[in-house]
Amino acid sequence: MKVLLYFEKQGAIKQSGIGRALTHQKKALELKNIDYTLDPKDEPYDFAHINTYFNDSMKVIRHCKKKGIKIIAHGHSTKEDFRYSFRCWRFVAPIYNHLILRLYRSADVIITPTPYSKSLIEKYKGVTAKVYAVSNGIMLEDYKYNEENALAFDNFFNIPKDKKIVICAGLYFERKGITDFFEIARKMPDVTFIWFGNLSKSLTQLKILRAIKKRPSNVLMPGYVDIKVLRGAFLRASTFLFMSKEENEGIAVLEAMASHLPVIVRDIPVFNDWLTDKVNCLKGKTIDDFINSLNYVFNNDTKELTDNAYKVVEERTLDHVGDQIKEIYDMVYNMNNNK
Repeated sequence: MKVLLYFEKQGAIKQSGIGRALTHQKKALELKNIDYTLDPKDEPYDFAHINTYFNDSMKVIRHCKKKGIKIIAHGHSTKEDFRYSFRCWRFVAPIYNHLILRLYRSADVIITPTPYSKSLIEKYKGVTAKVYAVSNGIMLEDYKYNEENALAFDNFFNIPKDKKIVICAGLYFERKGITDFFEIARKMPDVTFIWFGNLSKSLTQLKILRAIKKRPSNVLMPGYVDIKVLRGAFLRASTFLFMSKEENEGIAVLEAMASHLPVIVRDIPVFNDWLTDKVNCLKGKTIDDFINSLNYVFNNDTKELTDNAYKVVEERTLDHVGDQIKEIYDMVYNMNNNK
């Protein structure tokens, strides 16, 4: 069995969640000894696993269709998670929706990270392929305590050891909860808040740019940093505050949980199946909820919470993900060879 693992514009996406999904997929296939290529010209391959939806992706799909090669589409994106994202998103949304629907309608099988995103895609008009929920996964060993990573964080930020630190990671999207992050920081001036990630000014909504400019002084925005610094942040922080209003999984949440960092999330449907309030995370809906959760983390022992969270990510290791993907691949391979 050989699969085409296709990600369009790999250089442009490498720092995003979908870029990390590429890394995870490659590793999961390697763990299961599945032969793959990233080059659509590297034929023959038995089927194509398409992760992106722009014109080059569609050219690959058309080529595969002509040759009778089955298509697996990866449902990283939905109509819902595009809302409140880029500048002028309302005007771009019809084009975006058309692109992702074109991908999903062309697929023989669809893989998507969670039961929630599965339920969304299954309702899209014209999508007839079977949809399977498979986590993006996590490489647990990358998030074990590592003194080098912790020191990298300390040297980069030089924050006093007794300072409480709240972190988040994501693009500068309204739906990621960045303005709520600023509002909470403004109400908790003795706490250091750090937002990791970036987005071009030309793509960022004007109200978000204004909010960033007026953010309180206790919010640090270093953009993209060396991976050691980021992993060190997961080790040194007091909590991971993730107030996104719409997600298909949230790889950064898995990373925080793998680091034994207490996680506070917005109470949204994507987390219903695998995160439980006061068991493996804390959930909130309002600014007051999140402030109360932060104070709880600052003033209480959260070991049971983080231990329970770690059990959740143990079920999402790339070894487990590889088993699930291999099962789907075997099914598609048989579809291709029993036609």
